[in-house]
Amino acid sequence: MPASTHPRGGLYFEDFEVGATLRHRLTRTVTQMDNMLFSNMTLNPQPLHIDAHFCATETEWGRPLMNSLFTLGLMIGISVNDTTVGTTIGNLGMTETRFPAPLFEGDTVSVTTEVAAKRESRSRPTAGIVDFIHRAYNQDGTLVAECRRQAMMRKRPASEA
Repeated sequence: MPASTHPRGGLYFEDFEVGATLRHRLTRTVTQMDNMLFSNMTLNPQPLHIDAHFCATETEWGRPLMNSLFTLGLMIGISVNDTTVGTTIGNLGMTETRFPAPLFEGDTVSVTTEVAAKRESRSRPTAGIVDFIHRAYNQDGTLVAECRRQAMMRKRPASEA
């Protein structure tokens, strides 16, 4: 653990080591309500997420799939407490996002984060850029989501260095 984290617990730019993988403590079982609320809040009428009869009669899955954007948000959200809470200036992008296996209601999600790269910011002397690879797994260990995220991170304040 670093000498000092942000008061909210986040890690500073200097604390991230390229190649390190963090296994996050938080897990979450996803529900039908998660799927319905997220799909409806984002105005997504896709029956693949919100219509059990459609899924049972017209899809290969036989039941609704969790909305992939909910899955993406949950995966990144689970990582925040252990990594970036209070120290992220902002997300710069998300690439290489994929969903290699379905996630269903009742599945329990766990997440790992790999520090893939980092560099000093060219425009902000008090910040650096970290590339994270987030991976989400269901309760059986099947990879259900993966994303590479680039975030601008605060450097440790000079008074704490």
